[in-house]
Amino acid sequence: MHEDDIAGLMRALGHPVRLQILRILAQRAENCCCNDVTDCLSLAQSTVSQHLKVLLDAGVIERRAKGTRNNYCVRTDRLAAFNRAVSDYVSGLDVSSPHCERQTVEAS
Repeated sequence: MHEDDIAGLMRALGHPVRLQILRILAQRAENCCCNDVTDCLSLAQSTVSQHLKVLLDAGVIERRAKGTRNNYCVRTDRLAAFNRAVSDYVSGLDVSSPHCERQTVEAS
Protein backbone atom coordinates (compact mmCIF):
# COMPACT_ATOMS: atom_id res chain seq x y z
CA MET A 1 0.00 0.00 0.00
CA HIS A 2 1.44 3.38 -1.01
CA GLU A 3 1.51 6.54 1.08
CA ASP A 4 -1.35 8.04 -0.97
CA ASP A 5 -3.50 4.99 -0.17
CA ILE A 6 -2.64 5.20 3.51
CA ALA A 7 -3.46 8.92 3.60
CA GLY A 8 -6.77 8.36 1.78
CA LEU A 9 -7.82 5.71 4.26
CA MET A 10 -6.76 7.90 7.16
CA ARG A 11 -8.96 10.70 5.82
CA ALA A 12 -11.90 8.31 5.48
CA LEU A 13 -11.38 6.97 8.99
CA GLY A 14 -10.61 10.40 10.44
CA HIS A 15 -14.17 11.22 11.47
CA PRO A 16 -15.77 9.88 14.68
CA VAL A 17 -19.10 9.18 12.95
CA ARG A 18 -17.42 7.05 10.30
CA LEU A 19 -15.66 5.08 13.02
CA GLN A 20 -19.03 4.53 14.71
CA ILE A 21 -20.50 3.39 11.41
CA LEU A 22 -17.65 0.90 10.95
CA ARG A 23 -18.29 -0.49 14.43
CA ILE A 24 -22.02 -0.84 13.69
CA LEU A 25 -21.36 -2.57 10.37
CA ALA A 26 -18.83 -4.91 11.95
CA GLN A 27 -21.29 -5.91 14.67
CA ARG A 28 -24.18 -6.47 12.28
CA ALA A 29 -22.14 -8.40 9.69
CA GLU A 30 -23.64 -8.29 6.19
CA ASN A 31 -27.26 -7.47 6.99
CA CYS A 32 -27.02 -3.74 7.48
CA CYS A 33 -28.59 -1.05 5.32
CA CYS A 34 -28.41 2.73 5.67
CA ASN A 35 -31.62 2.85 7.71
CA ASP A 36 -30.22 0.28 10.16
CA VAL A 37 -27.16 2.48 10.70
CA THR A 38 -29.34 5.59 11.01
CA ASP A 39 -31.42 3.85 13.71
CA CYS A 40 -28.24 3.39 15.76
CA LEU A 41 -27.13 7.01 15.45
CA SER A 42 -28.83 10.30 16.20
CA LEU A 43 -28.20 11.60 12.68
CA ALA A 44 -30.30 12.20 9.60
CA GLN A 45 -30.37 9.48 6.97
CA SER A 46 -28.78 11.87 4.45
CA THR A 47 -25.84 12.47 6.79
CA VAL A 48 -25.32 8.74 7.34
CA SER A 49 -25.55 8.19 3.60
CA GLN A 50 -22.80 10.77 2.98
CA HIS A 51 -20.53 9.08 5.52
CA LEU A 52 -21.23 5.68 3.95
CA LYS A 53 -20.22 7.10 0.57
CA VAL A 54 -16.87 8.30 1.94
CA LEU A 55 -16.21 4.83 3.38
CA LEU A 56 -17.29 3.22 0.10
CA ASP A 57 -15.05 5.47 -1.98
CA ALA A 58 -12.10 4.64 0.28
CA GLY A 59 -12.78 0.92 -0.16
CA VAL A 60 -13.31 0.36 3.56
CA ILE A 61 -16.82 -0.99 3.09
CA GLU A 62 -18.69 -2.54 0.20
CA ARG A 63 -22.29 -2.36 -0.93
CA ARG A 64 -24.32 -5.37 -1.96
CA ALA A 65 -27.77 -5.10 -3.50
CA LYS A 66 -30.35 -7.23 -1.74
CA GLY A 67 -33.74 -6.78 -3.34
CA THR A 68 -34.56 -3.08 -3.23
CA ARG A 69 -32.06 -2.36 -0.47
CA ASN A 70 -28.34 -1.87 -0.39
CA ASN A 71 -26.58 -3.71 2.39
CA TYR A 72 -23.15 -2.68 3.59
CA CYS A 73 -20.34 -4.69 5.10
CA VAL A 74 -16.81 -3.98 6.27
CA ARG A 75 -13.94 -4.93 3.97
CA THR A 76 -11.81 -6.67 6.58
CA ASP A 77 -9.18 -7.49 3.96
CA ARG A 78 -8.73 -3.79 3.18
CA LEU A 79 -8.57 -2.84 6.87
CA ALA A 80 -6.02 -5.59 7.52
CA ALA A 81 -3.85 -4.31 4.65
CA PHE A 82 -4.17 -0.77 6.04
CA ASN A 83 -3.19 -2.00 9.51
CA ARG A 84 -0.08 -3.72 8.13
CA ALA A 85 0.87 -0.71 6.01
CA VAL A 86 0.53 1.76 8.88
CA SER A 87 2.45 -0.54 11.21
CA ASP A 88 5.27 -0.93 8.67
CA TYR A 89 5.28 2.78 7.94
CA VAL A 90 5.40 3.85 11.59
CA SER A 91 8.08 1.30 12.50
CA GLY A 92 10.17 2.61 9.61
CA LEU A 93 10.13 6.13 10.99
CA ASP A 94 12.57 5.23 13.77
CA VAL A 95 11.16 7.68 16.29
CA SER A 96 13.82 6.75 18.84
CA SER A 97 16.49 8.95 17.26
CA PRO A 98 15.45 12.53 16.57
CA HIS A 99 16.43 13.75 13.12
CA CYS A 100 15.26 17.28 13.64
CA GLU A 101 15.92 19.23 16.76
CA ARG A 102 13.95 22.25 17.80
CA GLN A 103 15.76 25.50 17.58
CA THR A 104 15.03 28.12 20.18
CA VAL A 105 14.65 31.57 18.77
CA GLU A 106 15.65 34.37 21.06
CA ALA A 107 13.51 37.47 21.00
CA SER A 108 15.42 40.65 20.29
